[in-house]
Amino acid sequence: MHRMNALLALVFVVISGCGGGQEPATGGVEAPFVKTAAVASADAGAVGLSGTVRARYETPVAFQVGGRIAARRVDAGQAVRAGQVLFELDARDLEQASQAALADVAAAQAALATARAELGRVRQLKDRNFVSAQALERSELAEREARTRLDAARARLAQARNAQGYARLSAPAAGVLVEVSGEPGQVVATGQAVATLARDGEREVEVFFPDAARPPATGQLIRADGAALPLRLREVSGAVDPQSRTWRARYSVSTGGDALGLGSVVRAAFAMPGGDEQALSVPIAALDERGEGPRVWQVVDGRAQPVAVEILALDAEAARVRGSLKAGDTVVALGTHLLTPGMAVRELAQ
Repeated sequence: MHRMNALLALVFVVISGCGGGQEPATGGVEAPFVKTAAVASADAGAVGLSGTVRARYETPVAFQVGGRIAARRVDAGQAVRAGQVLFELDARDLEQASQAALADVAAAQAALATARAELGRVRQLKDRNFVSAQALERSELAEREARTRLDAARARLAQARNAQGYARLSAPAAGVLVEVSGEPGQVVATGQAVATLARDGEREVEVFFPDAARPPATGQLIRADGAALPLRLREVSGAVDPQSRTWRARYSVSTGGDALGLGSVVRAAFAMPGGDEQALSVPIAALDERGEGPRVWQVVDGRAQPVAVEILALDAEAARVRGSLKAGDTVVALGTHLLTPGMAVRELAQ
């Protein structure tokens, strides 16, 4: 009996030693790595913007008469020469109008011949005093009226023939059709544009500036190979666009513009007088705009903290901003949409 009690006591001690001191395991989550970049001082007088290559003259092409398009001879992007036929209208109604005008001319010619013959008879009778001077005057007025009606009929015939010629729409100059909207079977009104012709010759860059900055007189176009082409301001809009709040400016490309593709987007650099000395440069991927305004994430003591910024300008790689930062501060350069305030992060070795 004493041996059994001793055995039970030993088993209780073993069980207590194995289970009583065991604690649940807790594994810590390591902070994720993030790619960072140093905030740099932006050139206070330099602004980089995107622009679009345009032709100096972009002409909407339209028929001078209305009708139904019977044939389309060109496509968008096609180079055309001056006088080349672009579209043709169904000319049957125009031909009938021309025939009607021709018949009016014939009728007016007959009326004039009758009036002249009548005037000749009245003059003979007047010479023999068989009719009064008033009768002769009426015959002269009738002959003059018939002559005037013939002139009007001939003018209408010329208009009808011109309209018949307007059924063929030709290119007013050599260039490239940047847009073609007319289609066979479409009924168009007089003056309704069916294509847009970018004329050969000088090329320009269209740039939109923020309303707080007036477009400078000169600038540079930065090509893909790094070469710079001089730009000269040709015109600027008379007022800020009410929707985009920007100034539209057109810059002439004095040299090398022939190699630029129409409609292509290019980079342009401008020296702005009185630039913002507090402007900073950050990678464009460092911007975070998740419904709370633009901000960047600064790494402070191993934790990501949001910092609100004001965007001054953007280009393909960097953004000029103003905010509670200074040159040399570290900000997260990728994956900002995954961060939360105070989130622990580890900087990836550069």
